[in-house]
Amino acid sequence: METKKVALFLPSLVGGGAERVMLSLASEFADQGHHVDLVLAKATGDYMHQVPANVHIVDLDTPRVLYSLFPLIRYLKEHKPQSVLSALDHTNVVAICAVSLANINAKTVVSIHNNLTQFAKVRKKSMIMRLIPSLMKWSFKRAHKVIAVSQGVADDVIEQLQLPEEKVQVIYNPVVDDALIQKANEPLFHPWFQKGEPPVLLAVGRLTPEKDFPNLLRAFAKLRQQKEARLIILGEGGKRAELEELIAELGVAEDVQMPGFVDNPYAYMKNARLFVLSSYCEGLPTVLIEALACGTEVVSTDCPSGPKEILKGGRYGSLVEIDNSDALFQAILEQLDTPKAEANREAYEPFWKTNVSRQYLEIL
Repeated sequence: METKKVALFLPSLVGGGAERVMLSLASEFADQGHHVDLVLAKATGDYMHQVPANVHIVDLDTPRVLYSLFPLIRYLKEHKPQSVLSALDHTNVVAICAVSLANINAKTVVSIHNNLTQFAKVRKKSMIMRLIPSLMKWSFKRAHKVIAVSQGVADDVIEQLQLPEEKVQVIYNPVVDDALIQKANEPLFHPWFQKGEPPVLLAVGRLTPEKDFPNLLRAFAKLRQQKEARLIILGEGGKRAELEELIAELGVAEDVQMPGFVDNPYAYMKNARLFVLSSYCEGLPTVLIEALACGTEVVSTDCPSGPKEILKGGRYGSLVEIDNSDALFQAILEQLDTPKAEANREAYEPFWKTNVSRQYLEIL
């Protein structure tokens, strides 16, 4: 196997799904003997301490991704990686521009982790956010390949950015490995998971509009009128204060916890009675796959894109309409009233890390 020099470009390593995917790929590439640079606009975030020793961190030390264009060009000219992989919309645009302006012979591969159409509906329309789709349409035509994390994302990006189908390839996220299973089996010292306690529902994700946690909280408030249960939401984000207000307003403060970011969410998944995804939009929700790998039953909104593909149309979990707390409540109630099912390896086999990293390396 020929050793390659690969650069992965991200804004930072804050605790998000795309960041976790890129960190996982970096680790897999390095383990297979390739030289891997993890290039960050700002070397900060919850995942920094998880970067393995065989992955080289390059800190461009800029306050925003847009300011990292010229430092990235300097890095590319000096280190000349053979391929550059990026993720997240504006980061992808900067990566393509930087490779073009650096005038080096490198493959530029960009990855899309969200349904662009739905994502635009829940994000604030700042001037730069309004420009991003046009910049993506212009720049993505210059990329060597566009990776979509689900077929739904692929169909959407082809339509929205008017890309030829052959430029876009679906590769599922690298989510599951032996380390995940091992972490899931670590002891969890939390009073709510002790024997004899009410069932715990778990949700994991950034506290942002697209995750639609208010939908989940309203469904949980309805559930609590009929059944003893508890809810834990892991993650951090700008909507924390609003969610805390809603929790108080719904009268469920004693039964809801939001501990923020935790290092090992898999132990929570393994011990939860049910994993719930309430999102308005996704690309390929990593947490849903992780929950299946931990052997936890799931209830998910049928949002664009990803849940229907992951759950095979409802075969591996319940799918409900988005923005419908009544439907979400009913699905949760039905699942809690049904005996817990065993883990099904078939459900998460397509997301095994080594298989996915091989597909990426073939392109890079």
